[in-house]
Amino acid sequence: MKDASDPKNLIREAYRIEGITNGECRSIFMDWALSLTDPDPLPHIRTLLDRYRTDAPDHPMTAVLEQGLANPPAAKRRGGRAGRVGQG
Repeated sequence: MKDASDPKNLIREAYRIEGITNGECRSIFMDWALSLTDPDPLPHIRTLLDRYRTDAPDHPMTAVLEQGLANPPAAKRRGGRAGRVGQG
């Protein structure tokens, strides 16, 4: 059965890698975010934290997930006429 919050099992596997670094977890997190079909990752981050935080509170992936929850990326408009010619 496919897990909507971890469709490629990237987060699960990150928790299984012994000695994984914060940088590696950030890279995995980015791959994970790009693999989601849901445009809002926050509910999935909460689900994953609920799943893993208790057993692995000091794991670097837990820290990365918490950062993702605390600092969601700001939506930015790119392209279009205003992006090409400027405002005003």
